[in-house]
Amino acid sequence: MKFRVERDVLAEAVTWAARGLPNRPPVPVLAGVLLQADEEGTLTLSAFDYETSARITVPADVAQGGTVLVLGRLLADISRNLPARPIEVSTDGNKVQLTCGSSRFSLLRMPAEEYPSLPVSPEPSGSVAGDVFTQAVAQVSIAADRSDTLPILTGVRVEIDGSTMTLLATDRYRLAMRELEWNPRDTAAAAVLLIPARTLAETAKALGAAASVEIAMGDAAGGDGLVGFEAGQRRTTSRLLDGEYPKVASIFPASVDTEAVVETAALIEAVKRVALVAERNTPVRLRFTEGQVAIDAGTGDDAQASEAVECALTGPEIEIAFNPHYLLDGLNVVGTAYSRLAFTQSSRPAVLSGQADAEGAPDTTYRYVLMPVRFAG
Repeated sequence: MKFRVERDVLAEAVTWAARGLPNRPPVPVLAGVLLQADEEGTLTLSAFDYETSARITVPADVAQGGTVLVLGRLLADISRNLPARPIEVSTDGNKVQLTCGSSRFSLLRMPAEEYPSLPVSPEPSGSVAGDVFTQAVAQVSIAADRSDTLPILTGVRVEIDGSTMTLLATDRYRLAMRELEWNPRDTAAAAVLLIPARTLAETAKALGAAASVEIAMGDAAGGDGLVGFEAGQRRTTSRLLDGEYPKVASIFPASVDTEAVVETAALIEAVKRVALVAERNTPVRLRFTEGQVAIDAGTGDDAQASEAVECALTGPEIEIAFNPHYLLDGLNVVGTAYSRLAFTQSSRPAVLSGQADAEGAPDTTYRYVLMPVRFAG
């Protein structure tokens, strides 16, 4: 094998492929990134860990085709730190030589013949706008559980019903749901997927710059237990989580007694400042009255803080307390100039949604349900 490639192109490609590397490889070869060059001027980098795979194709000046396997993270570190000049890569016996200007590295070749077969490139089941996909995943994945206490809650539930895609995640303290339109190949498509939230979030962030992201499900992704994503020359697959996701639709309040509309940025800044005195697991209290919401934290001999923000209130006044980090998570991704908070009573879940302007209608395609925290009256 012998090829020449721009430094930035190789660094970006290796970084993408390295997403598929396991933290603790069950077998040594899975710590490697597979490089495949063909004489048509294409370089493909792949990584696989039985749970996820990542593959990217980039242009290269290929003098001699071939396949080599090298340590992925080492190659990523080297390529990111080389000078901004073309990199020449060639094989020499059991070594892979990298040359960039006066920098030279010699890497040990790993046994490529022992590398497992990669999942086949999936046929797309449909596509979704890249920016919409990225925003939707960011809005929902924040609510997924980050511990392994109940592994099924570490996933994002994706429900397909024709041209409607619904994403949902919960960690039992909050629930996020986003509905969006996508373009299925089959207008009668129906499926339910449970995708690891971390994998989905990283994939959406990496692919979101593309105009369109193609999604493959079931047999199209290489099997019922896989989902595939592709944008441009980047492709990735993920194994789905097994198990029955809890029926959480009942968490959404059936009725609303009080609604408050607040400027999102102003509320974020106020909660951030007041939360500075809130010790770990200590809530911030919000008291909604006509014309304002008063936010405070801290009691007794502890440090205390308070601030007020303008709001428009409909319905009875209410005082409620939230974990400030969970509240800020929702406010930071709502994505609109104003936020609408809907309440029934101080001990029941509240619902956060967005709206474009102070007098507008709420955008209920995204809803963030937040469990209140009990506080001393």
